[in-house]
Amino acid sequence: MPDAVVIGAGPNGLVAANLLADAGWSVDVLEEQPEPGGAVRHDSGVDPDFVSDVFSSFYPLAAASPVLAGLGLTEHGLRWSHAPHVLAHPLSDGTCAVLDRHVDTTAASLDVFASGDGAAWRRLHDVWESLRRDILDALFTPFPPVRATARLAARLHSAGGLRLARSLVLPVRRLGEEEFRGAGGRLLLAGNALHADLAPEAAGSGGYGWLMSMLGQTYGFPVPVGGSGALTDALVRRLRARGGNLRCGRRVSRVVVRDRRAVAVRTADGETVPARRAVLADVSLPHLYGGLVGPEHLPAQVLDDLERFQWDFATFKVDWALDGPVPWRAGEAAGAGTVHLADGVDELTRFAAQIAMGQVPDRPFTLFGQMTTADPCRSPRGTESAWAYTHVPHDVRADAGDEGLTGGWDAREQEIMADRVERQVERFAPGFRSLVRARRILAPPTLQSLDANLHGGAINGGTTALHQQLFFRPVPGTGRPETPVAGLFLASAGAHPGGGVHGAPGANAARAALRRHFLSGRTRLQRMLAGRDRTGAKR
Repeated sequence: MPDAVVIGAGPNGLVAANLLADAGWSVDVLEEQPEPGGAVRHDSGVDPDFVSDVFSSFYPLAAASPVLAGLGLTEHGLRWSHAPHVLAHPLSDGTCAVLDRHVDTTAASLDVFASGDGAAWRRLHDVWESLRRDILDALFTPFPPVRATARLAARLHSAGGLRLARSLVLPVRRLGEEEFRGAGGRLLLAGNALHADLAPEAAGSGGYGWLMSMLGQTYGFPVPVGGSGALTDALVRRLRARGGNLRCGRRVSRVVVRDRRAVAVRTADGETVPARRAVLADVSLPHLYGGLVGPEHLPAQVLDDLERFQWDFATFKVDWALDGPVPWRAGEAAGAGTVHLADGVDELTRFAAQIAMGQVPDRPFTLFGQMTTADPCRSPRGTESAWAYTHVPHDVRADAGDEGLTGGWDAREQEIMADRVERQVERFAPGFRSLVRARRILAPPTLQSLDANLHGGAINGGTTALHQQLFFRPVPGTGRPETPVAGLFLASAGAHPGGGVHGAPGANAARAALRRHFLSGRTRLQRMLAGRDRTGAKR
């Protein structure tokens, strides 16, 4: 009987399993898919000579994560690679904002849009540098991060206090308008905010856009050499070296609860796998509550809160094998690993508004990845392994593009939407479509079929909006990995601090399980000693 069973071999599940194994626990990891990794996998499914990341690709949060750094994954084969530039946001007139790991390069690109905007960027970067360590501590530790918050509060006071706090909760449109005279800095902040589901007018989008921009400024947007699955491979090798057991093709259908405690899991083929100490679930919140755990085991308030749970936007992705480099009108975009495609902040607002109204956007904001630019081994010399993703509504009520898309995402609708994404790329890179050797379409249902946590193509485990963050995540009054069922811990992006490949939810869950076991053991010892005292025995 293993000490712990981990449901799901995504990055959070594998991080949790590694930390439990480090503590001497025996661990079984059960994964539904035929291979581990969750949304961190690659293949050669577009073209045999091209490596394509199936889901996620660029990992600024992984590079910044003390959780992953503490696992020493480079000793297990992980290597990182960077594109010459972190990110570019070109406009149709040929101008381009560039985020680079050298702050002077970033600043110079913004001064092209408006003199003085480079200095404004440096001021934002100086604030980041003064707060970085405490922000990362607060981000990657269990909620509430008491010590990190205390240090952060003291630094905030010296850095401007309430004025700075106000800036971080501003909508990103307003933050950009206050900080920059030209479009460049505003584009970098707003585009990075839409890496989540935060519209330019959403409260807190300014802070999120600033955070993602500064992570890129400091750590870059690195990629694992050879494909995103190299990160998964390193986690699996480390786990097995410590005696952990991983079984793929094993879908868990139920968490077995006895006397209000999780004691085992049951697989779809009828196997019961007992857990001596804990069950950790790297699954989405709605799949755990009322799914793996029957509603009879949950408080009515949790079930009521679950009705209000909000997913982040659905995702539509296209992968390409290209016969040559992308012919960007703005030459600076050629050296960027990630390229944001929207012709200004107003177009970002229009895109987000269409999604809010249930419309498939007609000019979709597109995140474009140049993977060979970031890691030359991804495709033959002179070619490019590329992808793009955009967001669409979960519940489609209309097609802003007037091509009849309904959100059914059958083969016809997938081809129409993929063509629409390609036309968006063509606006900024004329001739792009002539380079396409092969493409693969991953519509929302496809993404979910490949990773059940990606409900309808939602990639962040729930909205990043303020009403579902911190002590509101995953439901109000929580913010921690503990669940209403003793011995069961939420180890997915549904828990604080949320989406992204950084391992914090898994680490927090593992530490909570270890702490709970230690405390329960200490309580048993105290009771035993107290009982011996009452009988007059020597202690």
